[in-house]
Amino acid sequence: MGSAPPADRLTPVTDPQLAPLVKGPRVWLDLDQAELDAAYDQTVWAANREQVVRRFAAQSEAARARLGAPRRFAYGPTPVEGLDLYATTRPSAPVNVLIHGGAWRAGLAKNYAFAAELFVRAGAHFVVPDFAAVQDVGGSLMLMADQVRRAVAWVYRNARSFGGDPDRLYVSGHSSGAHLAAVVLTTDWVREFNLPADIVKGGLCSSGMYDLKAVRLSVRSGYVKFTDEMEQALSPQRHLDRLTAPVIVSHGTLESPEFQRQARDFAAALTAAGKPATFLVGEDYNHFEVIETLATPYGLLGRAVLEQMKLPQGDA
Repeated sequence: MGSAPPADRLTPVTDPQLAPLVKGPRVWLDLDQAELDAAYDQTVWAANREQVVRRFAAQSEAARARLGAPRRFAYGPTPVEGLDLYATTRPSAPVNVLIHGGAWRAGLAKNYAFAAELFVRAGAHFVVPDFAAVQDVGGSLMLMADQVRRAVAWVYRNARSFGGDPDRLYVSGHSSGAHLAAVVLTTDWVREFNLPADIVKGGLCSSGMYDLKAVRLSVRSGYVKFTDEMEQALSPQRHLDRLTAPVIVSHGTLESPEFQRQARDFAAALTAAGKPATFLVGEDYNHFEVIETLATPYGLLGRAVLEQMKLPQGDA
């Protein structure tokens, strides 16, 4: 029997005590229920998840020590509806709004400041909103998506008050935050917010989910109250007609094959629809590690977003 694979090349659990000996009925593509559930549980594929998440928090604290505390603004009436602004000194600067991940049920804005310096030093404002965990809003992704959309709308409407340029607004997202970022990118801003259709000028969607059919069949239905309406409304891949901005789509090679498929299919759908898209693959990065490349101008995602925003790779 061979030795166990190193932690950075983790494969799904195959211990017979933890996985079925006989493959069950297919639930999605060639996956049975246990396999599909594992595909949407990134802890199965990343043994170092807790270490990386702790690193997010530690590096965010370090960024705040160098940049100073963010300005905090309310974008809505409930206590969670606030956002952190890390401001650059450049006048009329572009803005990037990062939507954090956490399987729709975890995550805090303060722990995603680790990418702030990339933007601030390059001459852009960096905004990270907080929003409710799905279990705190009755399992409704619709309410979560509404909060995130309202946060982005607030940034657009108030950009000039903090030295930002509303005509250079970008969104980024990771994991479930990439799903929400894609929802933002495919929002009908005219109908829903009485704003211009093209308020968002570009997006990054890293390691996300873009059609909810498979997700609905997975273990995540245990805490998300999926409905037909929700699946349709919040599957960005089905609403590419609303997309007005170029999109960077990415995943790591050590993520679950299902997350990799979601990214490939989304990028392919963008291309087929004639939408400007860039598809990036992070070699030897797992689901949690790949977003760390956003924190450096020489990383896979940092370089790509700076190019998208037409910003320099260095101090402003």
